[in-house]
Formats: sequence, C-alpha cells, structure tokens
Amino acid sequence: MRTTQQFSITLPNEMADIVKAKVAAGEYATESEVIRDGLRVLMARDRALESWLRQEVGPAYDALKADPARAVTVDKLRAALAAESLLSIADRVAAAGIAPMSMEEINAEVKAARAERKQRAGGT
Repeated sequence: MRTTQQFSITLPNEMADIVKAKVAAGEYATESEVIRDGLRVLMARDRALESWLRQEVGPAYDALKADPARAVTVDKLRAALAAESLLSIADRVAAAGIAPMSMEEINAEVKAARAERKQRAGGT
C-alpha cells in the first residue's frame, strides 16, 4: 500500500521561485521536499498554537469568567505599560549618569525638541 499521494498544485510565481531557489541552492533535493518541510513547519505552528490556547488562553478565560473583577481595563493596561516604559527610560538615564529632571524641565525639553524637529522638517 502506498504511503504517499501525488498532488498537482499551483503556486504564485513568487512562491514557485522560492521553491526552485531552495532546490537550486542545494537546501533540498526536490521541490516536493521543500513543500513537505513547509507543511511540517505549518503543522508545528498549529500544534504550538493549540497548546498555547489550551494551556494559557483557556485557563485565563476560565479564571476571568469565574471572577470578572480580575479584568483589567484598556486604560489601566495602557497606564501600566506607560509606567513600565517610563521606568525603563529612567533606569537608562540613571545608568548614563544624567541628573534627574522635574516634570517642568522634561516638558520644556520635549517642547524644544519637538519645535526643533518641526523646524528641520520645514514646518513653521
């Protein structure tokens, strides 16, 4: 009994060129090997996605459904991400030995930098 099936497929020129280039470069012996390897990668990606959905997304959904108070609003998420970003910047500034600045000083520097950028871009 045969363990393979023969298919005739149509590919866009760009994909066909990639398949041919892989064979020409010696990465694969035949066009069929290129397609088989691509399908293996696709199957591995599908397995990884399915695993992520089962192991992480499903339990997170169940926990949120059981306790909706655990939900985080978009505004809270944005604020948390902004705080993390600012903390990262502050750490880099401190590591560079730059003295801390007040919010007024930061705002003035940002305003000046924006004006300079606008002027370089030909704005008024």
